[in-house]
Amino acid sequence: MGEPDDKISGFYDDDGTKSDPNLMEKPSLCTTCKKDDEKREELLCTLNRMDQQGEDEFRCYAYVSKYDDSTNENNESTNEDEGIRF
Repeated sequence: MGEPDDKISGFYDDDGTKSDPNLMEKPSLCTTCKKDDEKREELLCTLNRMDQQGEDEFRCYAYVSKYDDSTNENNESTNEDEGIRF
């Protein structure tokens, strides 16, 4: 066996258990979001999904539909304060 890894990296939940976000099911809401394909949003989206893992309802206040034409020039939803529930 190799030497123990002294570096702390990755994702950990509140009790210190390491979590692999690749093993988590992605909510279907995420697959219809413009930000799902943006690398710069990946970390924030992952943290949001991990925070809500096991909840009955998934909420995302950064959601922007890939199919919605009512977005402004900055790719922000015109109803951003309302959030999206799924």
